[in-house]
Amino acid sequence: MTEVSFYHLQRQPLERVLPQLIEKCLERGWRCVVQASSRERVEALDQHLWTYDDASFLPHGTDREPDAALQPVLLTSSDANPNGAAVRFLIEGASLEGIESYLRIVHLFDGADPDQVERAREHWRQAVRGGHEVAYWQQDNDGRWQRK
Repeated sequence: MTEVSFYHLQRQPLERVLPQLIEKCLERGWRCVVQASSRERVEALDQHLWTYDDASFLPHGTDREPDAALQPVLLTSSDANPNGAAVRFLIEGASLEGIESYLRIVHLFDGADPDQVERAREHWRQAVRGGHEVAYWQQDNDGRWQRK
């Protein structure tokens, strides 16, 4: 079964957390797909991942590029998996459909956005009904992620 992890963003924004989590996946040799809710958000994330840290490089591309299948990290607004990713990141309300082909699903949601919180709760119930292992992660006062 797919492991579905919910990351409750309260202390840091998505733009800070997402690159760190992607780096951890790449360290383990896992390809990733990041599914956003719109093409505009994909483009903004594409720009951000090139510039988020002057001392780091995060190889990635978008699903509009001809070499999308070769990308270790692929940004998309669809539910396709052209790069054979093991991990799918869902942000800002992306759908939980078709998760069975992944090792892990990481659902990142903004705790200050009531719509995102409600969608995360809905996805939690859906994952439990589907028999998936679910986990809830929250940052402690020192910024470390703790499984609750």
